[in-house]
Amino acid sequence: MIKPRTQVPPLDVRLVGGGRFHLAGAAPDYMTMLVFYRGHHCPICKKNLKQLQTQLAAFQALGIQVVAISTNSQQLADKTRQDWGLDDVTLGYGLTIEKAREWGLFISEGISDSEPAEFSEPGLFLVLPDGMLYAASIQTMPFTRPDFEELLGGLTFVKNKNYPARGEA
Repeated sequence: MIKPRTQVPPLDVRLVGGGRFHLAGAAPDYMTMLVFYRGHHCPICKKNLKQLQTQLAAFQALGIQVVAISTNSQQLADKTRQDWGLDDVTLGYGLTIEKAREWGLFISEGISDSEPAEFSEPGLFLVLPDGMLYAASIQTMPFTRPDFEELLGGLTFVKNKNYPARGEA
């Protein structure tokens, strides 16, 4: 488990549309939000990321850089962008199972032909520019994810009040 106020593991993934996302090279004004999702096979991920897209400009206005990441292949990540209409969300792909475990994500084995052999369950991490974890939410199932509208309200409060990270004890 990665505790708040500690350094997060390195992260480097390829991006849909070309290029790479290197967490160490990220330069958000306030923080980076990493949204790990199960993959193209997951209808709840679709709903969740579509909601994220509606709030994306507000997160960016708050100084939060957002990247959604899966273990999907490039082909499935491209299909995710197209099928789900995620024109504005930065999508990373090719997360390895080993790297997902390093981040503390739960791993599932596919239970149907529509699921990959292995994939990570959802997680959301808020990382400060110095690479320290501010907050995390990790799930073992596809449901019970943070609501992005509520999260935005909470992060607005956090930024305005300079509220410290919690949960480090």
